[in-house]
Amino acid sequence: MDNAVKYTERGGTVTITATDYEMFACVNVRDTGRGICEEDLTKVFGRFRRAAESADLPGVGIGLYLAREIVTACGGYIKVASEVGKGSVFSVFLSKV
Repeated sequence: MDNAVKYTERGGTVTITATDYEMFACVNVRDTGRGICEEDLTKVFGRFRRAAESADLPGVGIGLYLAREIVTACGGYIKVASEVGKGSVFSVFLSKV
């Protein structure tokens, strides 16, 4: 959620939704921020990974790595979909079993 706010310009939006499924729950964090280029999508969960176009914002690139580690330790997974200039959606899936 912190990244969604950080990377969304004033006037943009951040939306958090939760969906309950039979076997898992899904939490989506959607923003209308900068978006992530396709070549960086596979790297965003790397430790200390920051895209060059994000150098103007504070951070060390550990947040998404830690989020993935925590979600994985809880038996879930996290994924991202994004388009440059249109924003991103980070989805966390957590098992209910």
